[in-house]
Amino acid sequence: MRSYGQYCSIARALDVVGDRWTLLIVRELLLQGPCRFTDLRNGLPGIAANLLSSRLKELEAAGLITREDAPPPIATALYRLSETGLELEPVLKALGLFGLRFMTEERPDDAFQARWLAYAPQWFTTDTDPDAAPAVIQLCAGGELAFIELREGRVRTQVGRAADPDLVLDGPPRSVLGLLSGLLDLDSARQLDLTATGRLDLLTRLQPVPQDHTPVQEQAGR
Repeated sequence: MRSYGQYCSIARALDVVGDRWTLLIVRELLLQGPCRFTDLRNGLPGIAANLLSSRLKELEAAGLITREDAPPPIATALYRLSETGLELEPVLKALGLFGLRFMTEERPDDAFQARWLAYAPQWFTTDTDPDAAPAVIQLCAGGELAFIELREGRVRTQVGRAADPDLVLDGPPRSVLGLLSGLLDLDSARQLDLTATGRLDLLTRLQPVPQDHTPVQEQAGR
């Protein structure tokens, strides 16, 4: 593991998690929970097996993940985030929120999985009417399925198909995620082949998390 050789907490953090694929491994362990090697590799399209093995060893040595032998029927090693590794969740949320602005382009070779569809609304949207009746929104993006449950002011998501959704959003990932993140309004999303069927009023209830763009320099001068 290379080091920046700087006495700075940002540099020290990047010494541990700054290598390519490392934070995406953490993403998968956050979203999937304890994983086998094959689970991780399936969730990281494009990574070579030897590179994944190397990154896992580095993360284990740094104390961010643990490895344990699981009993039958799994009968293989399971990787999970340690308490230190779990502290990276707000870091990934901040990176994901920052990265939404770069999601306007959907490249044809980009992989896309249901877990990535599911975490976006749970992390980046909020229920603006917590006293309203529970509601379910089905998401269908690029053939991947997930659904949102709005209940008691909380936004919960799950991979798969809902039994009786109140609203169905179906279209390319760019249109579905663009609408949920606030990058697109409904008319613009429809121009990108989104179809919305059911209670459109739920789109007003489900809103992007407000972002604080106050510069650090301005905060320091308060």
